[in-house]
Amino acid sequence: MKLLALCGSLRAASINAALLRAAATLAPPGLDVEIARDIGALPLFNPDLEAQPPQPVSAFRGRVLAADALLIASPEYAHGITGVMKNALDWLVSIENFAGKPVAVWNASPRSIYSDASLREILKTMSAQIIEEASIALPLVGAGLDQAGMQRTPAIAAAIAAALARIEAACT
Repeated sequence: MKLLALCGSLRAASINAALLRAAATLAPPGLDVEIARDIGALPLFNPDLEAQPPQPVSAFRGRVLAADALLIASPEYAHGITGVMKNALDWLVSIENFAGKPVAVWNASPRSIYSDASLREILKTMSAQIIEEASIALPLVGAGLDQAGMQRTPAIAAAIAAALARIEAACT
């Protein structure tokens, strides 16, 4: 099974990116977690380009459609989702085959309720299938954990592994 992970932060030290990298290493055999590292390179969304999208957009859309499910981890900026995440989702809105795409939403800070609600509303509008049982909020912000720390912390590693198993179960 192929899971495409999208991070809404471009920061090199992003806790959300570290969470997705930890998920990739904790994934069970048969579950391939690919992290989309280039959503920051997508041009700003422009409906005039929809008929002939730029190459980065076509490549991104292809990876999204080839994935069995999406995993999104994105921080909250000013009570909303990040611009990079909104831009990436905007490029997916008009894809007919996106409807029904299973998506798990991970949150590295349970206090980020505004962006979580906003992201879910956007995904529902896009007709994504949100996998609620695999969508988790982990208390990572301020915990001082990097990717390796998440993997070594039993409660965090177990929550990640359980959520990945729920994604896999929802897609089979």
